[in-house]
Amino acid sequence: MNDFHEAAVVIERAVSTRGEIQLQRRGSNYEVISNGTFLMATYNGESEKLLVRSALQAVQNPRHVLIGGLGVGYSLQEATQDPRVEQVTVIEIEPKIIEWNDTVLAHITNHATRHPKANIVNADLIDWLEHNETKFDLICLDIDNGPDWKVYEQNSSLYSHEGILLTARHLTDGGCLTFWSATASPEFVARLQEDFSHVEVLTVPQERGEPDYIFLVKKTDFM
Repeated sequence: MNDFHEAAVVIERAVSTRGEIQLQRRGSNYEVISNGTFLMATYNGESEKLLVRSALQAVQNPRHVLIGGLGVGYSLQEATQDPRVEQVTVIEIEPKIIEWNDTVLAHITNHATRHPKANIVNADLIDWLEHNETKFDLICLDIDNGPDWKVYEQNSSLYSHEGILLTARHLTDGGCLTFWSATASPEFVARLQEDFSHVEVLTVPQERGEPDYIFLVKKTDFM
């Protein structure tokens, strides 16, 4: 539903160590604003679902899934619906995002955070990856607005050569890694091509602006 013309109604505004985060409703949809910059919304979750769906289709036995960034829950919901998946671990740095998914936004994804397969962890993804040895069949990352458009500059390390290698080390053999992006990010694609022999780029058209992008690589293509 197109609610862009509706005035935004602020539901809650909070301050964390990363600055100000705000949940607002526009018509029947919800938006999250971070430090004055649009971060996510419930308008169209197709690209967030494709982030996971494309990886699920690329792996024969995706039992354990890691999602970086809870968002409004679309990616988590997509992962829990696959009968092959046994557990979905979500790393989310912002406590308010977790709280809103449990309350105001819960109906959007049929209470995905309460699903028996869901394991929600409040942590910084890079820090968590550095201090855990767990391996996953899928790792699906929706951190900030992607490699080129970051609300939090500290997220840059995730999209660096070192960050890509750190993440890939947590993949099982034949596992799949996907990244969500609000921009085409040719420099990031080139960076992925330095380490993977095949990089797949998927697009999801949006009603306003350029498409959303999904970048997909597999550990079997790791060079």
